[in-house]
Amino acid sequence: MTLDADLSSIQEVRTALAQARDAQKKVATYSQEQIDAIVEAMSVAGMEAAERLAALAVEETGFGNVADKKAKNLFAARDVYEAMKDQRTVGIIRRDEENKVWEVAHPVGIIAGIVPSTNPTSTAMFKALIAVKAGNAIIISPHPSAATCTWEATNLMVQAAVKAGAPEGLIHCIRTPTLQATQELMKHKLTDLILATGGTQMVKAAYSSGKPAYGVGPGNVPVYIHQSADLSQAAKQLVQSKTFDYGTICASEQAMIVDESIKLQWVDALKHEGAYFLDEREKEKVAAVILVNGSLNASLVGRSPHKIAEMAGITISPQTRVLIGEETKVGKAFPFSVEKLAPILAMYTAQDTQAGFGLCRELLELGGLGHTAGIHAQDQSVIEAYGKAMPASRIAVNTGTTFGGIGATTGILPSLTLGCGALGNNITSDNIGPAHLFNIKRVAFGIREMPESQRGKGEVDSAQEAVVQALSGMNISINRDEIKSIIQSVLAEMK
Repeated sequence: MTLDADLSSIQEVRTALAQARDAQKKVATYSQEQIDAIVEAMSVAGMEAAERLAALAVEETGFGNVADKKAKNLFAARDVYEAMKDQRTVGIIRRDEENKVWEVAHPVGIIAGIVPSTNPTSTAMFKALIAVKAGNAIIISPHPSAATCTWEATNLMVQAAVKAGAPEGLIHCIRTPTLQATQELMKHKLTDLILATGGTQMVKAAYSSGKPAYGVGPGNVPVYIHQSADLSQAAKQLVQSKTFDYGTICASEQAMIVDESIKLQWVDALKHEGAYFLDEREKEKVAAVILVNGSLNASLVGRSPHKIAEMAGITISPQTRVLIGEETKVGKAFPFSVEKLAPILAMYTAQDTQAGFGLCRELLELGGLGHTAGIHAQDQSVIEAYGKAMPASRIAVNTGTTFGGIGATTGILPSLTLGCGALGNNITSDNIGPAHLFNIKRVAFGIREMPESQRGKGEVDSAQEAVVQALSGMNISINRDEIKSIIQSVLAEMK
């Protein structure tokens, strides 16, 4: 008897979970040195296969381009590894000798890793690396449209890990992903934590599963171009960031807000970097293909500007790297103002700094609360004010938000899972890493004595009066002195 795809995939998940449970119990006994050797081997394997996996991802999904997907794979396999390689994740990880508290790492167990179609191979490697570094097992659930390339990336991690000493079954990838399989993985009693990257509905499902979950909110990233900015540098960084892998990273810029006093120079700087400014007719045509039934058009995601121009029925220069439409309003009725995972940008003009800040907040409130915002400026007071004012977890300053948000060009933790905090209905505002995937037990020594409670005469008098009041309505023959004697006797025994 042959099971249908849904039942077969559910059984595959259950089998993987049972194997992962046994493997994780074994790896929980490994030393820090053993864990680090396994993770290093996985990192090396990922770096060596970065280009091959990139080509597989582009071929299967049609999103992005090989050169940039290779760079993303290298970021996951090399940069993430370099940032965490010396981190202690096994046994006692910190000793506070002054306060006599030891912190002990304890793996969460089995992690469900939900992987998107936009960044499939890099995200699969990233999640496998940080999960194993923290002493966990992980089961990857790929997007159906990226099943093959995600499986290849995960299998690469499996082979490298086992060869370096990991137990069989520590890392899995669902071979035939279905919605039912993902739901089974997230809700199964053996799953301990969910690491979800994907669409809004998938993240909501993760948070509704009854399991602890790290999810990611949408990123409708605004960037403020202040009059003090180095316009040439800002334009170069912004266009490089927005066009990277054709805009498939959620931290990429979605709208520019430029001070009116520098608008003309800013437009010239952008054109120098390959930006194409749409006229009103062209803008209407592009706007018509951004959304389908109120949601982002999947056919648009991760496509080149020339493919998008073809879809919209317009002609653009062969040198075009990004399409820009000028906008004045914010809302679902204005497609240029929403998150666009493609090389399309909105541009707003602000009369002053206050107006610029206000537009940035509006855009975040529309669909990017808690995620990322950017600013290009040389005025430190403006940068400080912007950082305080924006409802975003990452404020990228004088760098592309794509690279700044993930920690490639800034000093924040390199990561491909970016929390949005309570603002974005997430549990954390951090860039997710190994430290989020283990519990910390605290061994705390006594360092002071608790002083004895002193009961005085006033306490006795209060108790006596309370008893007298309670007995006043009862036919009980007992005087105040006798009550006082009883209370003092009871209090003496309690000392």
